[in-house]
Amino acid sequence: MKLGELLDLIGYKNFSGDRETEILGLSTDSRKVLKGDLFICFKGGKCDSHEFVSDAVKSGATAVVCEKKLECGLPQIIVEDGRAAVARIARAFYGFADKKLKLIGITGTNGKTTTTYMLESIFKTAGKKVGVIGTLGIGYGEKFVSPELTTPDPIFLHSVLSDMAENGVEYVFMEVSAHALYYGKADGLKFDAAVFTNFTQDHLDFFGNMENYAKAKKILFEQGKYNYAVINSDDALGLELLKSVKNSVSYGLKNPADVFAINLVEKINGTSFVLNLFDELYDINLGVPALHNVYNAMAASACAKILGIETEHIAEGLKNLKKVNGRLEHVANYNGADIFVDFAHTPDGLEKSLQALKKLCRGKLYCLFGCGGNRDKTKRPIMGAIAAKYSDFCIITSDNPRFEDPFEIISEIEAGVKPSGKNYVTVTDRETATEYAVNLLEKDDILLVAGKGGEYYQEIMGIKHSYNDNLVIKKIIG
Repeated sequence: MKLGELLDLIGYKNFSGDRETEILGLSTDSRKVLKGDLFICFKGGKCDSHEFVSDAVKSGATAVVCEKKLECGLPQIIVEDGRAAVARIARAFYGFADKKLKLIGITGTNGKTTTTYMLESIFKTAGKKVGVIGTLGIGYGEKFVSPELTTPDPIFLHSVLSDMAENGVEYVFMEVSAHALYYGKADGLKFDAAVFTNFTQDHLDFFGNMENYAKAKKILFEQGKYNYAVINSDDALGLELLKSVKNSVSYGLKNPADVFAINLVEKINGTSFVLNLFDELYDINLGVPALHNVYNAMAASACAKILGIETEHIAEGLKNLKKVNGRLEHVANYNGADIFVDFAHTPDGLEKSLQALKKLCRGKLYCLFGCGGNRDKTKRPIMGAIAAKYSDFCIITSDNPRFEDPFEIISEIEAGVKPSGKNYVTVTDRETATEYAVNLLEKDDILLVAGKGGEYYQEIMGIKHSYNDNLVIKKIIG
């Protein structure tokens, strides 16, 4: 692509250089610049990439996007905000591929991943070609890309959307995180449907307070960013959104809603209920357990219906989905006990999973979990108190300690457990803790191993060590 062609598609303050300069790629990281790349500079949280433009030149960059005039000898596009420019530059460079796709964006504290995979199953059942972008990775056709971020950075995101379009994908189900919305990673995208799952405590290490966190979530529902909105009417922020968001439909169990469920029957391997889908009744046999997954199913059903999917395909698609990797996933039966792995890493997520399993448990309920390092510390004692409230015995261990002392994290969780008077143990090494927990199990017991879900690593002092709860459990039980 000629630099001049790109300039005609994006907004900028000033330009100097040759419009005929050939642009072969885009980069925001001087360490990853390839020959022919357009290097985009901006001030980040930890460093200012304007300082590394000379490295980008050495690596073969042919032009620069920057917020101020630089002495680098290359064509320069000067913009107001480099970070904000990344999404619109990437979108233009990859030919506005998003316009060739139907995009469905899902945001919320919990439930994003499961809802995307429910939608994938529903639309596949209806014969559609689909793609998924989220915490568990990127998948479409026979292709799979391992996960890095819940919502990829714009350059990678638009390159993926371009490849999806070339491979015949029709619908893309995409998790849109609060961080992605805050940083404008989804800027320029028009979602055919925007889905809101719920809003509870998380990411306060970044946003500082719940008000700022809520503001980020609301960005997805700004005028012009979506065609239809699907919103949880049982959530406080959801109710607020329903009052202001146009073209919205609601789902819920407690408050009046366009989509709701009755006659729920919860089992260890799923939940059956009657779905009222815009006044059309249908029996649903959901292949994954727990009440919170009924909410995810209602969100997916409402979204699919407004996008033209027949109710019979919705019901069959929900039935076909037997598990989502690391999302209240039944991974083993040992000594007559059931073992589940769940991503629950927030107070609300842990509480909902434990509540669901408590209803189904005929023996003792065990909970093994930890909290991530260098993240919101205030939720640690809260999660400790929740684990103590619902489980019969807690095993507190490490999650991803990152650059924090695991003992310190565990002691902060303990502060929430101790007032309950419940028995618990602390075992710093997660694999050792898991083996200890598994060996406690007897007939009719349930063990919830929470916090990491489908992750395939454990991050310690900046190094990601190979680790997966599911694989560890299977190794322990042979």
